[in-house]
Amino acid sequence: MTALTDELDEVRELATRGTAIGARLDGLDAAVSAARGRLDDALLDDITAGTRRATERLRLSAQHTVVAIAGATGSGKSSTYNALAGLELSSVGVRRPTTSWATAVVWGHEGAGELLHWLGIPPRHQTMRDSLLDAGGDEQEFDGVVLMDLPDHDSTEVAHHLEVDRLVELADLLVWVVDPQKYADAALHDRYLKPLAGHEDVMLVAVNHIDTIPEDKREAMVDDVRRLLAEDGLRDVKVLPVSARHGLGMAELRREITERVTSKRAAAMRLEADVAAAARRLEEAGGDADAPEVSADAVTDLERKVGEAVGIPVIAQGVRRSVSARAGRATTWPPLALLSRRPDTELATELGAGSADRRDLPQVGEVQRGALNTAIREFADDCSGGLALPWAHAIQAAATDRLAETGDRIDRELRGAELGASRLPFWAHVLRVLQWLLLLAAIAGGAWWALAAFGVVDPAPEVGGLPVPALVLGGALGAGLVLAVIGRIASSSLARSRSQGAEDALDRAVAGVLDGEVVRPVRAVVRDYSDFRSGVRAARG
Repeated sequence: MTALTDELDEVRELATRGTAIGARLDGLDAAVSAARGRLDDALLDDITAGTRRATERLRLSAQHTVVAIAGATGSGKSSTYNALAGLELSSVGVRRPTTSWATAVVWGHEGAGELLHWLGIPPRHQTMRDSLLDAGGDEQEFDGVVLMDLPDHDSTEVAHHLEVDRLVELADLLVWVVDPQKYADAALHDRYLKPLAGHEDVMLVAVNHIDTIPEDKREAMVDDVRRLLAEDGLRDVKVLPVSARHGLGMAELRREITERVTSKRAAAMRLEADVAAAARRLEEAGGDADAPEVSADAVTDLERKVGEAVGIPVIAQGVRRSVSARAGRATTWPPLALLSRRPDTELATELGAGSADRRDLPQVGEVQRGALNTAIREFADDCSGGLALPWAHAIQAAATDRLAETGDRIDRELRGAELGASRLPFWAHVLRVLQWLLLLAAIAGGAWWALAAFGVVDPAPEVGGLPVPALVLGGALGAGLVLAVIGRIASSSLARSRSQGAEDALDRAVAGVLDGEVVRPVRAVVRDYSDFRSGVRAARG
């Protein structure tokens, strides 16, 4: 199968390179490929099979045009076939032969063998018209025609239906012969004509037995046939009143067939019509809305909602309070720091964790997990707005198929995020040492001053009329106060910075998980939909 597919691809490339139909076939292939897993496989397989049939037809004789004569029992189909062939090749009458094979007459047998084999016409049902003694003259206009008489499409034999269905798909030009009494038959319109909407250029309708209709009513009946065809989506089909028995209208029917054959465009036109019809089927199934955009704003909004769902703002505030408290105790007057010290467990509680550095984040709770799921579903809804249901469902599935894993990954990423709640910068340690040195200086100055005042030691020297111990005590206390103010300001700035850093780290962790589990899968579906729409547009030409 792979070898055959490669051969057909090569044939199509050689036959359609640089042509409009080649681009349309490529577009159809691209649309089918993009829709795999999104649209119904039976539809896509059917379209792929049609493309393969078209490719197979491309490699066969371009000098021959396959014309199929189709009709119901009693429509005069075989009489029309015989009249066109110029020979009694098909039996005529209400009771048709039981064979399920079509018959074919060929004008110009050279190169027709492979085409007939592809059509599945057995040799015993083939007639080479140019091999007969009476060939020539008017028959030259049919040179290159493969004229087939199909089984009755309304036969009670299932094999007949299958043969008609198969050959209707393969013929380059279809001639439907209808009877004045049964031209509105639902079986004909629903089973064959409606599915061929858009194939006007490769179809003719012959209203046979026109001789049985009064002349003043013939045009009205033909108009009614045109009306029914228009309702089937075949507005521009040529409708010809004929009587195969009496030869009425047969010259015009033959002329219409001859014009299509002479142009050598019937096979290409059939291929173009098939591709356009397949593109319409894809569009009906997959919709025609413009491809949505997964905008940066939508992603940012998703990240914000999920961040709120997992408590990032609360964690960031906890980091700020913890850093502010730790840095404040490190840089304030030591006795005051000792008085304001709180247990580490209290600081850990502020962060909602078992340690002050938020190393052990709690599991996302049920309410939060619900908010997480809601945010993701809303994001998918926004991205799939306006799309047909198969593609909207595909986007929803891409976003939500791994909801549990997404929540678990976010939890793990948050646990591993570095928040910096316990680490103090070097300057905080320097201020701590200075504060203790100043405290010791103040204690020493105070003790010296007291001992001198009670005469325990010699009187202290003075500077500017003030005892040196008093200057040491006051200077140490004043410097400690200044350092405390500086430390408080620096601590507040550090807390804000660490809080923002923690929030950024958590946001990045959440964004990374959402990108891998939600955003990229959704963008992949949107990209497939965009390819699908581009392919359909190319296929429709």
